[in-house]
Amino acid sequence: MLKTDLSKYDNSWYKPGSKAKIILWFLVNTCVINNYLPIPVSLKIWVLRLFGAQIGKGVMIKPKVNIKYPWFLRIGDFVWIGEEVWIDNYTWVSLENHTCISQGAMLLTGNHNYKSSGFGLMIGEIKLSEGAWIGAKAVVCPGVTVHSHAVLAVGSIATKDLDSYSIYQGNPAVKVRDRSILS
Repeated sequence: MLKTDLSKYDNSWYKPGSKAKIILWFLVNTCVINNYLPIPVSLKIWVLRLFGAQIGKGVMIKPKVNIKYPWFLRIGDFVWIGEEVWIDNYTWVSLENHTCISQGAMLLTGNHNYKSSGFGLMIGEIKLSEGAWIGAKAVVCPGVTVHSHAVLAVGSIATKDLDSYSIYQGNPAVKVRDRSILS
């Protein structure tokens, strides 16, 4: 039976940007985005755009947000990103209009291939469709689409796509009821 051999790990195929760009972003992210200082949201948005993020209007970014690579980030209008959210975007993350990511949630676009002895890197885009809500401390895994107005409850883990106007809970998240929105 084969065993995991981490000496075979090789992600040399993955090239998210130049080393200089990645190092500069790491420093800027630490100073402007990923800290508890009262940095104005307008400055955070300006910096993210400077590094290639596509960002709409009315966006709220709370303190201590961590974004791996802003050049792989699309944010629509009136999106809320809560404290200590981690957007670990090795590839594209799209947050459509009126989406909410609550405090401590994680959007993870990378994982490891547990079937490979070399434990290779695997990546998959994440899309939060209009009106989706990711609850506090919830996790969205690589390749998942959270369809229009779906909710991922507190502490839940989405390993597969979530249907529109549905509420999901658990690990792995399962549909527990429909979402009705009142006027």
